[in-house]
Amino acid sequence: MIYFYLGVVIFLMNLAPAFAPPTWSVLVLFKLNSHIPAIPLVAIGALAAGSGRYCLARATGLLRNKISVKQRANLEAASQVLNQKTSHHLVGLLLFALSPIPSAQLFEAAGLIGMRLVPLTLAFFAGRIVSYSLYVAGTSSLQQKGMGELIQNSLTSPWGIAVQVFLLFCVYLLMKIDWSKLLKH
Repeated sequence: MIYFYLGVVIFLMNLAPAFAPPTWSVLVLFKLNSHIPAIPLVAIGALAAGSGRYCLARATGLLRNKISVKQRANLEAASQVLNQKTSHHLVGLLLFALSPIPSAQLFEAAGLIGMRLVPLTLAFFAGRIVSYSLYVAGTSSLQQKGMGELIQNSLTSPWGIAVQVFLLFCVYLLMKIDWSKLLKH
């Protein structure tokens, strides 16, 4: 039953467009307060996070019908650029797999642009398997420093809040860029 709760909590956190605690912190918290082995903990965490982000991107994509025709045309132009070349696909996959920036905004932008979400989600899943494994393996050092303080700092840090607000603003700016003009150059 604990596996189910873990999956639900992480899935719901990853549906949030911003300001959710990092998934790794919840995995570490579960590791410190339960006897869940590391492998299922990381696997459930990565699967639930990937599923939540995929659903977030799909939901954000539904907003395309609510924006102006001009903004929709701009997003289409951006989508064409990203889908033109294989090298663009590889850069996008690497960004989703290894990006240090919060993934919510990446998935929101992908949903707005209309990118193919399954490859991006699979890259995200693969990257999270690696990063979550490292975090869960490092729980012993976190036990010594105090987990509650670490999570509280990640949620209340002025820099962390500023980054979240800035990235949400970047998603908004994505719709304002005249991609068709930009791409002609």
